[in-house]
Amino acid sequence: AELGKWEHINQLNQSFDLMFDFVLNHVSRESLWFADFMEHMPPGNQYFLEADPLDARLLQVVRPRPDPLMVEIRTRHDVRHVWATFSKDQIDLNYGNPDVLMQALDILLYYIRQGARVVRLDAVAFLWKELGTSCIHLPQTHEVVKLLRDVLNEVEPGVILLTETNVPHPENISYFGQSDEAHMVYQFSLPPLVLHAIFSGSTRYLNGWLQSLEPAPAGCTFLNFTASHDGVGVRALEGVIPDGEVAEWLDGMRERGGFISTRAKPDGSESPYELNISYFDAMRDPDTDFDQWQIPRFLLSQTIPLSLQ
Repeated sequence: AELGKWEHINQLNQSFDLMFDFVLNHVSRESLWFADFMEHMPPGNQYFLEADPLDARLLQVVRPRPDPLMVEIRTRHDVRHVWATFSKDQIDLNYGNPDVLMQALDILLYYIRQGARVVRLDAVAFLWKELGTSCIHLPQTHEVVKLLRDVLNEVEPGVILLTETNVPHPENISYFGQSDEAHMVYQFSLPPLVLHAIFSGSTRYLNGWLQSLEPAPAGCTFLNFTASHDGVGVRALEGVIPDGEVAEWLDGMRERGGFISTRAKPDGSESPYELNISYFDAMRDPDTDFDQWQIPRFLLSQTIPLSLQ
């Protein structure tokens, strides 16, 4: 209530088309559902995934973070290990339980009633877990996205479904499905490619990537952007820019005050995952106190996504 009420959102709806962030992969460790889990009480006691942290099959899971996948939790009665893709404070939901899926549908419908015109599916690539697999982009995940699309088609066809999947381009566009999943996907390759082009002074990789793009399927489109609250994804450069040049670029971003977050790989090593720096700071020449070209570089970076489909 301190930050506002739904009536305030409804007022905003009178002047703007609103995008709602649907965080459906995980919930806060402080949530009511997880409080139920801690007390062994329904419904939350059946809403989360548990596994033996020593199970070798967990090494196959694609990770977006370097932290342990399984988090030790001391409940009222015992010690358990729950699945946490992103952090110990964000506990993953168990979509193998139909009740969890029904809760997600209820939330989707509630957002629509509150006036959502775009629904962003946060971290949806990791939604379904199955030991012995990578636990990313599983067929069941795509089926859930299709179900959400079907629901929208029935109750509010004008609402746009947007998937947030910070992965290499071929994996990213899989969420278009056959024009039956997302209406829109983030163009995750664009932010690092634009930034690298301005940093290096060469559009070689940016142009090559743009020329290789195929149009989005009928009824679908890309969300072109340059930065988000998550920083600049690095995985989207896999297979596009050689690793050595990516490393050189990241070193340059560190000189400008950037930080690099990493992800764990199955062999125990870590690789860059996200560049954490504002786009404006990334445009600065670190060797000068006042860079007269910083603003022109930034403006240039913003014209590129505006010129694309």
